[in-house]
Amino acid sequence: MALTDFTYYRIICRNSNVFRRKIAWHEVESGRSVSFQELREMTESLAAGLRQKGICRGDRIGVLGKNSLEFFLLYGAAAALGAVMLPINWRLSASEVCFNLNDGKAKIVFADQEFEKTIGAIKADLPSVEHYHSLSGQDSALPAFSELLVEAIDFQPEDIPTDSDFVIIHTAAVAGRPRGAMLSHGNIVFSSLEFIRAMSLHEGDVHLNVLPLFHVGGLFMAISCFHAGAACLNMAKFDAPVAARLIGEQKATVMFDFAPILGTLLEQGEQGHADISSLQKVIGLDSPETIGKYQEMTGGTFFSFFGQTETSCLTTISPFNDRPGSAGKPVLASEVDLVDDADQPVQEGATGEIVVRGPMVFKGYINLPEDTAHSLRGNWHHTGDLGRFDQDGFLYYMGRKAEKELIKPGGENVYPAEVENAILLHPAIARTVVFGVPDPKWKEGIKAVCQLKTGCSVTARELIDFVGDKIARYKKPQYVEFVDEMPLLANGSPDRKRVKELYAGT
Repeated sequence: MALTDFTYYRIICRNSNVFRRKIAWHEVESGRSVSFQELREMTESLAAGLRQKGICRGDRIGVLGKNSLEFFLLYGAAAALGAVMLPINWRLSASEVCFNLNDGKAKIVFADQEFEKTIGAIKADLPSVEHYHSLSGQDSALPAFSELLVEAIDFQPEDIPTDSDFVIIHTAAVAGRPRGAMLSHGNIVFSSLEFIRAMSLHEGDVHLNVLPLFHVGGLFMAISCFHAGAACLNMAKFDAPVAARLIGEQKATVMFDFAPILGTLLEQGEQGHADISSLQKVIGLDSPETIGKYQEMTGGTFFSFFGQTETSCLTTISPFNDRPGSAGKPVLASEVDLVDDADQPVQEGATGEIVVRGPMVFKGYINLPEDTAHSLRGNWHHTGDLGRFDQDGFLYYMGRKAEKELIKPGGENVYPAEVENAILLHPAIARTVVFGVPDPKWKEGIKAVCQLKTGCSVTARELIDFVGDKIARYKKPQYVEFVDEMPLLANGSPDRKRVKELYAGT
């Protein structure tokens, strides 16, 4: 490692020396706690075991599992070896899991027991995978995780530059297929420093880790809090009553929120089931009503932000009260501008596409050189999102560009084209248009307007279940409306704008 390089593994080493026996990770379900020193020792032990399996620099480590100490350790072990993490969204269908693992060319795959059937069903279609392991090893048909924890007294890490590949996170399917965004160690380091600065994270904080580690928000929040010396209070899966109780008992101070997480915690507090007053720092996306209720109940600060997987999660951030309705101001390590369709800067106060550059911008999409070149043209990352700046430099999010229309139910990214493709597989459907609509629980819901083929029939419930069997269930529509005639463009395709004008009501 060069004198000036700094990677995620170096963060682990640094914190082992600085925080030593302080608790770094506490697991709610198992009750396990490990210190910063113990976490480094376990990381190096795992890295040594992976090395014995033939895992080396550049190899991809696929993981299909819920949040756990083992999952978190794999990020550290990969960093020590220069291997690349390939976390998989466990809500995906088997075919989607298979695509992502093949797209990332995983060499070894780890899976929770509950997902072993999924892996077993697609093993024959994963030619790059040489090894399979359980994330726990208890009652598992796969080799136990513990088998990889070997003696590592004289462990020597690989010499890894800061700009080396660290993690591939697949984004939503823009044109019918997901795109694997490659993020570097430098991306991770800069992002964690920005989170620490903006939210004043420190070693006295306790992070309620509820977002999944396959999600850029969950991963980067966990690493940022870890980097700051905070304790991570990990939940395998969010459960509002349990989470609210934990906040009161463990005095959790910080959390990443996507609707309806915060709202359900506030309900627990209002009903007298838990004291959540220690939760003083929350970042995320939620309604002004929920944010206001949170701040009134706890006196805490809600941070509004804008970011993408491709920008290491964070591009702008500010306390909500600094400028309600905005997404905050650009972070120190990102240059942000707005451009028109010709990639020229827009006039002051005008709306334009948000473009970003700096050390937090990703390296590109794996196996998609044309998409990468298009996204990074002109030495700017083109986000596909629209925004405007006010006179004080606060960014306001104004939606997606038409060709990159996006729906965000509960913080997940869903592109209409992917849902439409699944709906059109049903033999009764002639045409469909999918778009986002307001939803009281998820903030934004998925609606499908469908025209049936002559003489065919299907109920809304049957169609929703059909789609849920084809793609991840969080992508299925919550609302379906059948129409006799679909507004069409001159070329015979559905007039999306007119359909939304007519049927945007749920």
